[in-house]
Amino acid sequence: MEEVENSLGKLRQCFRSGRTRSVAWRKNQIRAVLKLIHDKEDAIFEALQQDLGKHPVETFRDEIGVVKKSANYALSNVKKWMAPKKQPVPLLFFPSKGEVLPEPYGVVLIFGSWNFPISVALDPLIGAISAGNAVVIKPSEQAPACASFLANILPLYLDDSAIKVILGGANESEQLLQHKWDKIFFTGSPRVASQVMTAAAKHLTPVTLELGGKCPAILDSLSSPSDMKVAVKRIVGGKWGACNGQACIGIDYVLVEDKFKSTLIEILQKYIKRFYGENPRKSGSISRIINKNHFERLQNLLKDPFVADSIVHGGSLDEEALYIEPTILLNPPLNADIMNEEIFGPLLPIITVDNIRESVDFINSRPKPLAIYAFTKDETFKRQILAETSSGSVTFNDALVQFLCDTLPFGGVGQSGIGRYHGKYTFDTFSHEKTVMQRAFFPELEPRYPPWNDFKLKFIRLAYDFDYLGILLLMLNLKR
Repeated sequence: MEEVENSLGKLRQCFRSGRTRSVAWRKNQIRAVLKLIHDKEDAIFEALQQDLGKHPVETFRDEIGVVKKSANYALSNVKKWMAPKKQPVPLLFFPSKGEVLPEPYGVVLIFGSWNFPISVALDPLIGAISAGNAVVIKPSEQAPACASFLANILPLYLDDSAIKVILGGANESEQLLQHKWDKIFFTGSPRVASQVMTAAAKHLTPVTLELGGKCPAILDSLSSPSDMKVAVKRIVGGKWGACNGQACIGIDYVLVEDKFKSTLIEILQKYIKRFYGENPRKSGSISRIINKNHFERLQNLLKDPFVADSIVHGGSLDEEALYIEPTILLNPPLNADIMNEEIFGPLLPIITVDNIRESVDFINSRPKPLAIYAFTKDETFKRQILAETSSGSVTFNDALVQFLCDTLPFGGVGQSGIGRYHGKYTFDTFSHEKTVMQRAFFPELEPRYPPWNDFKLKFIRLAYDFDYLGILLLMLNLKR
C-alpha cells in the first residue's frame, strides 16, 4: 500500500506539472514504444513462448504487430486528435463561438490480460499517453514472463515519472482499486469486472470494461463449395488460430442448418489437419492452455457424460503439458455449462437449426456477445442480423479481423463490456471532452431576465421554437 501510495503521489505530481500535456512529450513516448518493440522483439517472442507457448509468427501478428500498427497510427494523428474542435453555435447566442477541447483525465489505471499480455497492455497505453495521461499498468500475474518483461523494460524506454508498472496478483489488484483513479481500463472476465466497477463506483471513477462472451459464428448455405471452404477455413482460424481459443473475440460456437452439419465437420477436420498436422500438440503452431486452473475448468466442461457423447473430433487432454486437442462437439446439451459459460479454450460446439434464420432467436436468448460472425451472401439475412441482434460488433464473412482495424471502435455491450477503444477511439476513451463557449458582452438580451411578462414569454417561446425567426421578431419589437 505504501509503495502504491508513493507511486500515485509522484504520478499526480507529474501530471499536475503539465509534463504529459505537450504534443512533444506524447510523441516522444509513442516513439519510445515503437523503439521498445523493435529492440526487444526477440525478448517478447521468448516471454510469449514461456507463458503461452505461442509461435513467433502468432506473437508478431497478435502482439508486436498490433502495437506497432497502433503506435504508428497514433503518432501520425495525435496532434490532430488533441486540437480543439470548433462547433457551430445557434444564432440565438450571437456573437459567440463554441469548441470542444479534449483534455486528459489525469492518472489512469490499465489492467492487462494474460491471453494477449503485451498488446492488451501497450495498446491502451498508447491511447492513454496520446491523450496526455499519467499511467499505471497492472499486468496479469497469470502471464508472469510477460509481466516481468513489462516491469523491467518499460522504465528503460518510457518516462518513469509518468508511466509505471506495478506487479502482483489479486491482493495487489485489490489494493490498487482502493485508491482513487481518474479512469480505469480493464480487460478480463465479467466476474472480475463487476469487482472493478464496484470499487470504481466508490470514487465515481469512469471505467472501460473489455470483457467477452459467447461469440457465435453463423454459417449460412453458400453459393459455391469454394465459398464454403473459405468460410470454414476462417472459422478454424477464428477458433484455434488465436491463442488456441483463449481469446475474448474468438468463436465460441457455430450455428448451422442441420443438413450442412456433416459437410461442416468434414471441412473443419480437413483444415485442422492442414494447419496443425496429424498431431497438433507437436506442430509448434498452437498455444497451450495458460495454467492448470484453466485446464481443469475446460476439462470439467467435458466431464458431463452427455457433453462427452457429443464429441465428434478430438477430445484428448494432457494435463502435464497443459494441452487440449482441437475438439468439435455436435449438439451438446443446451443446458450444459459448455453452452452457458464462455469456453475460452479449444472446444467448439456446433449447434444445428432447421432454418438458419432461427439462429437470430438463439443468439437473442443469451447474453449479448462481444462479436457475431455471420458467413452469408444473403443481404436480407444480413439486414435481419443487424436489426434484430445486439453485440459489440458484427463481421460478415470473416472472423477476428475487426479487432485489427484502427478506424473502427472495438468494445462490447451489456455483459460483453462497457466502452470502446482502438485508434482514435482509444484517445477518446482516455480523454474528457471539455465544452468551451465564448461570448461577447454585447448585445444583451433582456428577455432572459426577470421581471417576467407576456412579451418575454413570447420571445423565449419563439427563440426555442424557431431560433432565427425569434431573433428577427425580437429585433423588430426592439425597433418599435
